[in-house]
Amino acid sequence: MIITACRLYFLRVRTRVPYKFGTETFTEAVCARVCLSVRDSHGREAEGWGETPLNVGWVWPSQLPYSLREEALSDFCRSIAARWMCSQAKGHPLEMGHAFLQSDLPDLWNGRNASVKEEDRMPWLAALVCASPFDLALYDAFGKLVGHPVYETLDRRWLPRDLSAFLVSAPDSRVSFKDRYPADYLAPAVSKLPVWHSVGSLDPLEAGEVREDPNDGYPVLLEDWIVRDGLFCLKVKLRGNEADWDYHRLAKIGAIGRRHGLRWLCADYNCTAESVEYVTDMLDRLRVDDPLTYAMLLYVEQPFAYELEERSLDVHAISARKPLFMDESAHDWKVIRFGRQLGWNNVALKTCKTQTEALLSLCWARAHGMTLMVQDLTNPMLAFIPHASLAAHAGTIMGLECNAPQYYPQASEFEARIHPDLYSRRNGYIDLRSIKGPGFGYRIEEIGRPLPPEEELV
Repeated sequence: MIITACRLYFLRVRTRVPYKFGTETFTEAVCARVCLSVRDSHGREAEGWGETPLNVGWVWPSQLPYSLREEALSDFCRSIAARWMCSQAKGHPLEMGHAFLQSDLPDLWNGRNASVKEEDRMPWLAALVCASPFDLALYDAFGKLVGHPVYETLDRRWLPRDLSAFLVSAPDSRVSFKDRYPADYLAPAVSKLPVWHSVGSLDPLEAGEVREDPNDGYPVLLEDWIVRDGLFCLKVKLRGNEADWDYHRLAKIGAIGRRHGLRWLCADYNCTAESVEYVTDMLDRLRVDDPLTYAMLLYVEQPFAYELEERSLDVHAISARKPLFMDESAHDWKVIRFGRQLGWNNVALKTCKTQTEALLSLCWARAHGMTLMVQDLTNPMLAFIPHASLAAHAGTIMGLECNAPQYYPQASEFEARIHPDLYSRRNGYIDLRSIKGPGFGYRIEEIGRPLPPEEELV
C-alpha cells in the first residue's frame, strides 16, 4: 500500500457546559479529520479516514494563550499532511505508522521546537495527537483495500514482520515477541461495553452548585446523569493540590452513587499531584473513614506529570493500595517499560496517541501482565468509532471512558443517525453492533456529514 493523496479538514465543536480537568478548562475543540487515498500493488484504490480532537488543554497545559496553542497544533497538522503527501512509505499500516513515528514525526517536532522559545515548545504528546488522524486513516484505508475490518488485519497473514521487529521485552521478564503478532494479544471482541462518565471539577453535584444550565434537554446534575443513562462507573477529576477538596469530592460522589447502585469510581488527577504521599494519604484516609467509597475505587489514574524520565517517582506505594494506570505518560511501549520499573502497573490506551502506538503498547503491556483501560479524549463524530473499537478488542479492566455525550452530544448528530446505540449510553453501556464493513466500519457514505473546505497544503 502506498499513499497517493491526502486531504485535511478542521471541524470545530463547542461544549454545552465547561469541562475542567487538571489545571485547564475547555469549552471548545477543533477536530482534525484526514482522508488518505491509497493504492496497492494490484492497482486497487481506497480512501481511509481518521479523526482526532486537538484537545489543547490536555495535550499542552501551559500559560500560553489557548488560541496560540490551538493554531500551533493546526499548523503542525498541516506539516504532517505535507510530509505524508510526499512520503514514499509503503507496506502494512503498522509498518508505515511505526516508521513515521520513529523518524518523520520527531524530525517535524524537533524542527518546529527549534525555532521557538523554550516556554513555547510543543510537548511530544501534542505531536502524537496531531499525527493520530493520519495514522488512523492508514488503518482504515488498508482495511478497505483488502476488504476486512482493521482488527482482522493484525496477524501473520497480513504482517510481513512479527512484533520482535517493533518491541523489546523488559529485562526482568522472559517475554519473547518472536513469532508473535498484535492479534495474539487481542481479547475476544465484545459488542457492548460499560461506559465511564467523567465528573469534571466544575460539574455540579447539587442544585445549589449549578452555575450554568443550557436548558438543552440534557442533564446538568450528576444524579440526573446517573439515572438517565443507567451509569455505574464514574471517573472523578481531582485537583491534586487541595487534599481536603479531593477527599470530600470523592467521598461525596461515592455517597451519591451508592444511592443509585453505582459500582465503580476512578480517581483521575491529570498530572496535578506533586508527591506520592499526597495520593497515599488520601487513599489511607478513605480506607479508614469511608471504606465504602474506598471499596468502590477501582483504580487511580495518572497523578503525576507525564515526563517520567525527568521526574522518576517511585510509585509502588500507590500501586500496592490500588491499581495505578499510566495515561498521559504512556506515549509508547518504551515509556511503559520505564514506568513499570517505577511501580506503574497498568496502562490506559488512547487512539489519540495513534493507533500504531496504542496497538504496540497494548501488546507490550499485556505480554508483561499489565491491565488495560481505554480512555477518552472527549471523542465526538468519527473519532469515537476507532476509540470504541479499540476498547472492544483490548480486554479492559472495565469498559471504556465515554464523555462526548456529556459535553457535546449534538456534535455527533450525523453519526448518531447511523450508529444510534453507539453514541447513546443506555443502562450504562454502548452498543457497537452498527459498526460494519471493512476498515473501521464508519459507514461514512451513509453518515453524509457536510465538511468544511479542504485545507490547502503547500
